Amino acid sequence: MYLSKIIGIVLILLSILFLGLQSQALELHASGVRALAMVMLTILYVMRVKDKQIFFLLFLLFFTAAEILNYVTWVIDFDFSNDVDYFYYIGNGLYIFSYSFLIARIFVGTNMFKAMSKFFVQTILLTVLGIFVVYLVTDTTREELDNSEYMLEFIYNAVIMSLMGLALINYMHKDNKKSMNLLIGSICIVFSEILQLAYFYVADSNVLNVLCSMFLVAAFAFFYLQSRLENEQTMAYETQNLEA
Repeated sequence: MYLSKIIGIVLILLSILFLGLQSQALELHASGVRALAMVMLTILYVMRVKDKQIFFLLFLLFFTAAEILNYVTWVIDFDFSNDVDYFYYIGNGLYIFSYSFLIARIFVGTNMFKAMSKFFVQTILLTVLGIFVVYLVTDTTREELDNSEYMLEFIYNAVIMSLMGLALINYMHKDNKKSMNLLIGSICIVFSEILQLAYFYVADSNVLNVLCSMFLVAAFAFFYLQSRLENEQTMAYETQNLEA
């Protein structure tokens, strides 16, 4: 218990350090701290959450692997003779898989088909809006990327928007604190990714990069809170039964 509390404090300090490094445009150091923070968060989840969800754990593991790979590419200069950046595809593939596992967690945690039928009109509107936003956001990278890279970015953005849309339907269906935290985390992820695209391809402003990082930290804070909330609710329910 004490070790998990220490890890939690260290994680908070790492998050603050990460944002501070980003504000100073120290990308290399920020990338290392970000990777370390993800490792610590994964360890904290394993230690603190008794009723672990396999899909959420896989989400953390794949996202952590992507962050470690990202830091490695900062430290080591890989020279590919055919000019194909394999780590670009591998890294983004790991992020896509990680968010896909989080989507799978939503499906496992609730009857999404029942929820979609209950909110049929809202689901259609969210789908149309999602397609429009994905196309609009991805189109900002068209002049910078080749066809394969553009397609990967399109899939990446589609997965992100699907996560937010399903999290919203899940919240409307359940209307509890756990689903609310998941929704807020998903919204923060979308804002973070949009700001990151704007930073990479539209305006090279460090302010956008800092805002992107702030939304990312907030997203994982809400994701972790929702992962623990179910346990707390279950424990409270069991306590009430014992008292009865």
